[in-house]
Amino acid sequence: MATTYNIDKAHSEVFFQVRHLVTKVRGRFSDFEGAIVMDEANPELSSVNFSISTASIDTSVADRDAHLRSGDFFAADEHPKLTFTSTKIAKKGAEEFDVTGDLSIRGTTKTVTIPVTFLGLAKDPWGQQKAGFEAETSLNRKDFGLNWNAALETGGFLVGDEVKINLSIQATAQA
Repeated sequence: MATTYNIDKAHSEVFFQVRHLVTKVRGRFSDFEGAIVMDEANPELSSVNFSISTASIDTSVADRDAHLRSGDFFAADEHPKLTFTSTKIAKKGAEEFDVTGDLSIRGTTKTVTIPVTFLGLAKDPWGQQKAGFEAETSLNRKDFGLNWNAALETGGFLVGDEVKINLSIQATAQA
């Protein structure tokens, strides 16, 4: 029997990091939602749907955030959501799964596989069933049309192509 869990935004995080010149810039998205339909007996029958508001990007620098929302990157006005819809879940270990699905960013959809760790189930003090998950993966931003960059006099480019994504998700079972 499957249980639907809605992502608890107050207890979840979506972070990223990308190389900028010689260091790494970290940021997060603050507005996201999603549901996990979890079949504990048959995990391969589970599913995930997740969306992120691209306008909610936050790197703690207002000018940089505005640039990331612009047409050079996310084009947040034209493409307000980044979405992921699972198509396959494969068990890789006791609590490890490969979640494959369609990731859409800026009007481009690609199939990606995200390694996910199931952290377990617990009841909170109010009796609500919670499920926890963590995931870490890397994407090439240019695969999704986020191509802007600036050449450096010393060679190379200002912004790296690889973006590391970290998800820490707590979700609440629906009655």
